[in-house]
Amino acid sequence: MQPLSPLDGRYRAAVADLGNYLSEAGLNRARIAVEIEWLIHLANRDLLGTNSPIDLTEAANLRAIVENFGDDDVATLAHTEATTKHDVKAVEYFIRGMLTELGREDLLELTHFACTSEDINNLSYAIIVRDAVNHVWLPRAEKLIEKLRELSKRYADSAMMSRTHGQPATPTTMGKEIAVFIHRLNRQLERIRKQEYLGKFSGATGTFSAHVVAAPSVDWAAESEAFVSSLGLTWNPLTTQIESHDWQAELYAAVGLFNRILHNLCTDIWTYISLAYFKQIPVAGATGSSTMPHKINPIRFENAESNLELSCAILDSLAATLVTSRLQRDLTDSSSQRNIGLGFGHSLLAIDNVTRGLNEIDLSPAVLDADLSDNWEVLGEAIQTVIRAEVAAGRSTISDPYALLKELTRGKRVGHDELVAFVSELEIGQDAKDRLLVLRPHTYVGIAAELGKRAQ
Repeated sequence: MQPLSPLDGRYRAAVADLGNYLSEAGLNRARIAVEIEWLIHLANRDLLGTNSPIDLTEAANLRAIVENFGDDDVATLAHTEATTKHDVKAVEYFIRGMLTELGREDLLELTHFACTSEDINNLSYAIIVRDAVNHVWLPRAEKLIEKLRELSKRYADSAMMSRTHGQPATPTTMGKEIAVFIHRLNRQLERIRKQEYLGKFSGATGTFSAHVVAAPSVDWAAESEAFVSSLGLTWNPLTTQIESHDWQAELYAAVGLFNRILHNLCTDIWTYISLAYFKQIPVAGATGSSTMPHKINPIRFENAESNLELSCAILDSLAATLVTSRLQRDLTDSSSQRNIGLGFGHSLLAIDNVTRGLNEIDLSPAVLDADLSDNWEVLGEAIQTVIRAEVAAGRSTISDPYALLKELTRGKRVGHDELVAFVSELEIGQDAKDRLLVLRPHTYVGIAAELGKRAQ
C-alpha cells in the first residue's frame, strides 16, 4: 500500500521523529502508559481496600510494556480492535492479557477502573502532544533560531536598501532585518515553552459518580489531581465527559502564529534572492530548471511557504473544532485529533526546509553596495529632519522643510553631487551641515548594526 500523505512518503525522513508521538502507535503507547499508571495508583494507595499492592519489580515490569511497545504490540491491538470495534477497549484487553502473563490476575478488575474512554484519551493526547512539542518540534525550531542568530550577527554591519511598499526607503542592515524575525519568532516560542497541558480524570460526565458509588470515603477529586499531576500534566477540575481542549486551541494558535511569522521570513528571503541581495550556493549535481541550466530556484523557501500554509489550515481547524462539544459530549473531537500530527508535520517540514535554505545562501555585498549607490535620494529624510531640528533650535528660518525636500527628491533620481550642492546652500548651523555633507546611503543606518548584534 502506498502512502497517501507526502509526510509518510516523499518527506518522511524530515518528520519521522514526530511519528514516535503523534501516530496511532504513539497514541496507543500513551494510552497503555496511562492505564498502567492508574492501575498502580489504585493498587498502591489501596483506594478500594483490595490490599493488592504492586511492588517495585512488578511496577517496573508493567512500565516495561510501555518502554518495549513495538510493531508486534501494534498488530495485537489492531487484531483486538477488529473484534471490539473500540480502540480504548482494545487497550484495556491488551493490559489484562499482560497482567495474566505476569501472574497478577487479581488486578484485572482494577484495569480501566471507573474510567470513561475520554479519561484515557485526553491524558494520552496531552502526553503525546507535549512530548512531540518538547522533544521534536521545539528543538528544530530552536535550531532554526540559532541559524538566524548566526546570520544576524554575521550581517549586522551589512548595509542595504530598505523597501517600503516595494520602493527604496531608509537604509538598514541585513543583520537587523533578520533580528526582527528572531525577536518575533522567539516571542511565540516562549509562549509555547510555557504552555500548560491539561488533563481530566473524572468519569463519564466529569462528576466522579461511579467512583463515589464504589468507594464513598475516598476524596476522588484529590486522587484525580494527584494522578493527573503525576503524569506531568495540569489538572482540570471542572469538565464534562471531555477535557475542554482549550489548551490545545491555545497551543495551536501559538504554533500557527510562529508558522505565519516564518512564512513572512520566507517571502522576504525569497524577495532578497530575487533582488540578488542573496546568492544561492550551487549544490553539486542539483538541477534548478529542467530547461534553463543557469537557474538555481529558491525551492526551500517556496516549499516551506506551502507547508506552513497547510499547517496553519489544519491547526486553525483543530482549534476551532475542539473547543466546542455539544452538551456533555459529542465525537467531533475524536476524528479531528487524529490530524494533530499532520499540523505539526507540515510545520516541522517547513522549519527543516528553511534551515536548509538558510545554509544554502550567502550575501552579495557588491549588489547591496550598488543599490545603495543608486539611491542617494533616500537621504531626503535625513536632510529634512536635520533642518526641522535646526529650525526648532532657532538656527534656521526655513519654512516647511518637508515640502522643500519633496520638491527636490520626490519621483526623481538625485545624485551625490546634487545633494552636496543643495546642503551647502542650506540655512542651517555648520555642525549640522557638516554631518549631512559626509552622510551616505551606506552610513544612514542609525543603530541598525547594534540592533542586529543584539538579537536574542
